[in-house]
Amino acid sequence: MTDSTPTTIPYRQIRAEYDDETITVYQAYSKTIAEAAVATQNLSASPEFHFTRMTWIKPSWLWMMYRSGYSTKDSLQSRILALKMPHAAFLSLLRQAATTHAKLSDDHKKKPVRVQWDPERSPRLGALGHRSLQVGIGSGGSEKTGMGVKRWWVEEGVVGIEDVTERALGLKEEVGRNGDVTVEELVEMGLVPRERVYEVPEDLRVLLRMDEEKLGKK
Repeated sequence: MTDSTPTTIPYRQIRAEYDDETITVYQAYSKTIAEAAVATQNLSASPEFHFTRMTWIKPSWLWMMYRSGYSTKDSLQSRILALKMPHAAFLSLLRQAATTHAKLSDDHKKKPVRVQWDPERSPRLGALGHRSLQVGIGSGGSEKTGMGVKRWWVEEGVVGIEDVTERALGLKEEVGRNGDVTVEELVEMGLVPRERVYEVPEDLRVLLRMDEEKLGKK
C-alpha cells in the first residue's frame, strides 16, 4: 500500500460518511468521557467534559486516526467517538467559522468556530497531497441560538454517539500486518468508512476558501 493519491482530488475538499439526514464526524476523548457519552447519548454527561475548551471535530476517519494515533497516542484520546450531526447543524457550524490558514481580521477573531485544512492521511497515516477539514467549536456565543456554540452543539447538534475505538485498533493491526492492503479492501473489512464528497453551497465554498490555489497557502 502506498501513500500516493490521485491528482484529480481537489486540494481542499470535504469528504465524509453521510446519509440523507446526518453526517458523521469524529473526535477522541478519554475513557471516562466516552463511556458516559455513549451510555447517555450526551457528550457532556461526564463531569470531566468541559464546555470552555475548543473541540476539533473531523469528518475524515483517517485524519482522526492520524491525530489520535489510532486511539493509542495518549489516555485523553483513547476512545474514538463517531458523532452524527444533522446536515443543518453541520452547515450552521461552517457558516460561523473563520479559516485559520489566513490572517484573521478582528471580526474573524470573534467568530466562535474555526476551520482548518490539514493534509489528508493514508491508512498508514502518511500525508497525502490534498487537504482534509477540521472544525474547531469554541465556547463563544452564537447570534443565531443565543447560547455558547459548543453548548448548542452538544445539546442540539449531536443526535447519535457511537464508540468506534475497536475499528481504529483493528485498522492499526491490519495495516501493520499487511502493508499491501488497499483502501477498498479496508472499506470492505469495515475498518475504513466509505466516505464521499460532501458538497456545500457556493457561499460556504467562498467562506472556507475551498477554491483558492494551493500555491502560497498553508
